[in-house]
Order: sequence, then structure tokens, then C-alpha cells
Amino acid sequence: MSDTETRAGRRGRAARTERRRSSGGASAPYITRNIPLLDFLSDEGAEIIEANADRLLAEIGIEFRDDPETLEIWRKAGAEVDGERVRFPKGMLRELVKTAPRTFTQHARNPARSVEIGGDNTIFAPVYGPPFVTDLDRGRRYGTIEDFRNFVKLAYASPWLHHSGGTVCEPVDLPVNKRHFDMVYAHLKYSDKPFMGSVTAPERAQDSVEMAKLVFGEDFVDQNCVMIQLINANSPLVFDATMLGALKVYAAANQACIVSPFILAGAMSPVTVAGTLAQVLAEALAGCALTQLVRPGAPVVFGAFVSSISMQSGAPTFGSPEGTLLLNGAAKLARRAGLPFRSGGSFTSSKVPDAQAAQESTQTITATLLAGVNFCLHAAGWLEGGLCSSYEKFVMDCDQLGMMHVLAKGIDLSEEAQAMDALAEVGPGGHFLGAAHTQRNFESAFFRSEIADNNSFEQWTADGGLDAAWRANRKWKQTLAAYEPPSLDPVIDEALISFMSRRKEEFPDSNV
Repeated sequence: MSDTETRAGRRGRAARTERRRSSGGASAPYITRNIPLLDFLSDEGAEIIEANADRLLAEIGIEFRDDPETLEIWRKAGAEVDGERVRFPKGMLRELVKTAPRTFTQHARNPARSVEIGGDNTIFAPVYGPPFVTDLDRGRRYGTIEDFRNFVKLAYASPWLHHSGGTVCEPVDLPVNKRHFDMVYAHLKYSDKPFMGSVTAPERAQDSVEMAKLVFGEDFVDQNCVMIQLINANSPLVFDATMLGALKVYAAANQACIVSPFILAGAMSPVTVAGTLAQVLAEALAGCALTQLVRPGAPVVFGAFVSSISMQSGAPTFGSPEGTLLLNGAAKLARRAGLPFRSGGSFTSSKVPDAQAAQESTQTITATLLAGVNFCLHAAGWLEGGLCSSYEKFVMDCDQLGMMHVLAKGIDLSEEAQAMDALAEVGPGGHFLGAAHTQRNFESAFFRSEIADNNSFEQWTADGGLDAAWRANRKWKQTLAAYEPPSLDPVIDEALISFMSRRKEEFPDSNV
């Protein structure tokens, strides 16, 4: 470790302690639902699916490819290992995940923005993974590090997103084997919300952990979750060495993994909801249990990215009734396993931020909230089946997330909300616009969309006749123009830059 990184550790500890001492009273920057869960799967139905998952795990098993270390971990734990295929005795995985916390805190660089994952809480995080970006001015193109930073800034500026996310777009102008440094740094530099680490190689995961230690302190990272990361199963019934390597790095470091089967039903799982749910449960439990064998008590999230495909074209479809049933059923299975749950988002197959995009995204994000999802990735910006991060849709989705915040509060039954004084004041035949109760509450009475236009046709025409997408275009530009970065200790900033420069010099650029 360099002198700069050592100084950063000493000075950073003092600064972090002071921030935590002074952060009392900050409001929780995430949703705590005050509405009941919507549950489509009966207890009897859940038991059937759990039994089918147990049978799948015991009779068919799961492959852990190109990773002898993981196979040895399973062998020592009592699983049956046959080549790369692992089969599990009934109940083994469910017993292993009992050491995982039902809820946990992901600490943010700004303690007031830390989030509690699990229970009745819902955290919204932006789009993850698209190689392309698009906006109405420049059209569809490959993402760059400038685009990446812009989306981090937009997420930081939104009051409705609780998390900075991870790969908000792929910065393809940077070498594949080094871009993770700049991506993690962007989350730490341009936001103080929680963020996600790199999972594209075990050594990149370790780099993410080391950068987090420079910001939070080595001891704090060892004892607390400061990063969460996405570990996908290679469905059906396969985990590959890349995902397994990253999982083991993060679990050993006590950092949270979202173990999430990525399934397009009909292609990567059976065409039925019940059959797909059994596969989801088997794959998720296997990955979640592995984290507990690496480090008992490490935080882990049961994930499910599940949608259907068009049986005519094979293309993924979103906002479907089957997708809602899959999401809802998986949420119940996660609760019964005692694990926080990740799913949902603002999904669409549309290529532009149009009516199809709005309809499909609304269907999914509403189902996400009602099913009790704890961590919602892809909450804003997803377009073209996840191939594109859209500037305009990012803003439109955030507006929709604001509505979810209001919905999650439920019906206010306080004395002020009962409004009996207003009813008494106005009486029969009157109107409430001038009532004292209305005057007290009109500013916060209803959600105010920053995208919708509710003016007259004449006023809308005078304002330029813009549709929602063009109004969102104007909004994201205004947001970036007004952006002001959160403070970052200059010594810590210098240490991060020094670490990245040193590590980048240790190996040549590569596009793999």
C-alpha cells in the first residue's frame, strides 16, 4: 500500500467516525411499505414448488463449471459431487442459508443514505448492464465513461432512487479488463449513495473491495456491508467460474451478493410458472448457500430475473401477466427461505420511450412494489430489453418511482387526514379549494409529476407541444446542468486515484 493510501486510511477513519456521529436524525432514504403484500401463491402451492425444487436438486443437480475449489467446498459440506454436477440432499441448502441475515444494512459513503435491505423495505436502483445508450438528440450508440458518469449523476440527483447501482451502462471506450476501476470510482466520486462492485472477474471483484476499504476503512468493510453485487446463474442449472469466483471474493469479504437466476421462461426454463419457479428456487438456494459455506453470516439476497419470451419470435417480453405471477411467486419463496428478495424493475422491449415502454414498465414496477421486493435493480433507464440505457426513460421511470413512494405509504388515517374540519367548514353544495384544511395541505396533498403535462391544449401548444419523452429530454439536461457533486475527502480521493493508477500499470490493456 502506498503512503497516500496509508494516510487516507488514518485520516479517513477519523472523518468517517465524525460523519457517523453527526448523522443522527437523518430520514430513511428508502421505502418502508405501509401496505399489505399481494400474494398470488398459496402456502400449499409454495410447498409443492419447494418439494419440486428439492427433487430437482437431489435428482438432477446443478453444474459448477471450471471451478474445482467450489466443487471441493460442496464435497466437504456433504453434497454429492459427480464431475462438475452437484446433487444436494433434501433440505441441505435451506438449512445452510439459515446463517444468512434476514435483513442487513448496506452502508453508504454518506451514512444518511445507508439502506436497510429486507423486511418491509424496498430499495430502487438504476438500470444495470446495457452496452448501448440512447437519447433523443444523438440516438442509439455505444456507451462511454462520460455516459456512465452522467447516469451516476442522474441517479444521485433523483430523490426516488436510493442506490447508485452498478454497471449503469458499459463504458466501451475503456479496456474491458480495466474499466471496472473507473466505474467503481465514478460511483464513489459522483455519488454518496450505496453502490455495486464489479463481478466480471474475481480479481476485479477484489479490486472493488480494496477501493471500498480506502473509503470506508479495512476493519469497517470486514464487519459491515458496503457493497452489493449481482451474481447470475447461467440458467438452466449452471454456475460458471466467473460468477463463482466473484461470489467467493465478496462473501469472504462480508459483502452482499444477489444470487439471481437470469431466466427467459420458455427458453431457459419450462414454459409454465410453476415449473420455472421450482428452477428459480433451486438455482437461487444453491448460490445463496455457497456464500454461507464461504463465510457464515455473510449477507446474501435471493434474486430472480424472470420474464417470458414470444413463442413466435423467441424475443423476450416484459410487462406480461406471466411475468407478474413469476415475480410474485418468487417473492413468497424468498420470504419462506428467510432471505431478502431482489426482482422487478421498469422493464420494456420497446426501442424508444413510447407508450409501449410506459405500459410495460408500469406493469412491472407496480407488481414489484406490491410483491414486497426488497432490492429492485433496473428501476430506471431500461430500454430495448436491457440492451440500452435511455436518458429520457431514466427520467420518466424516476417519475414513476415517485408514485410508488406515495402508494407504499398507504392510506393516511391521522386526524388531519380524516379532514372532518374541512367537511364541516364547506358543508353541502360548497367547494374545498378555499377551505382552511386545503390551504394547509395543498402543497403536499397529491403527487406532482415532473413529466406529465396537465395543462390545457392551448397552454401545451404554447409551451412547444412536447410529448413526455421530449419533456424528459429537457429534464435530464437541466438535472445534469445543475448537478453538484457530494464532498469527498481529498486524501481519500487521492488514494483512490493512486490505487487505480498503480493497478492499471501492473497489466496490459485487454478487451476480454
